[in-house]
Amino acid sequence: MGLLRRQRLHLLTMNMLTIDERGVVITCPQCGGRNRLAYDRLGESFRCGKCRTELPPPSEPIEARSESEFDMIIARAAVAVLVDFWAPWCGPCKMLAPELVKVAAEAAGHWLIVKVNTEDLPEVAQRFQVSAIPLLALFRNGREVARQSGARPAAAIRRFIEQTI
Repeated sequence: MGLLRRQRLHLLTMNMLTIDERGVVITCPQCGGRNRLAYDRLGESFRCGKCRTELPPPSEPIEARSESEFDMIIARAAVAVLVDFWAPWCGPCKMLAPELVKVAAEAAGHWLIVKVNTEDLPEVAQRFQVSAIPLLALFRNGREVARQSGARPAAAIRRFIEQTI
């Protein structure tokens, strides 16, 4: 897929991704239909159930809105999941956010980036002993495999993921 087409698809799907307990829910850029990409099939190709258009892989960070959503994506995702533990009042977290957008767009289909607001989901932060933010934790096959704290540029985040997986 060409760069311009990927950028167009990214713009069309921007802010249209959500997650639930079964998968990533994405809006078709062609017909606007909602489609669920099952966690255990992420990394594969998907087509819209309504118009059969090939759907782009998730290419932006996705906000976990509940503990159960978080648990399901970590446990069932067929790709690595980078979790950004953050809070709205955190200056370094705000600096990290656009870098994560870049990493998500560049590696769509290879891994997911999930954001966990520690103010909204303190039980998740406590379970993973998050004592400082921003904290990036990399999960593979339901287990945490590495973590890194502090804000970093996109290239350093990509290296961290690639060296770990």
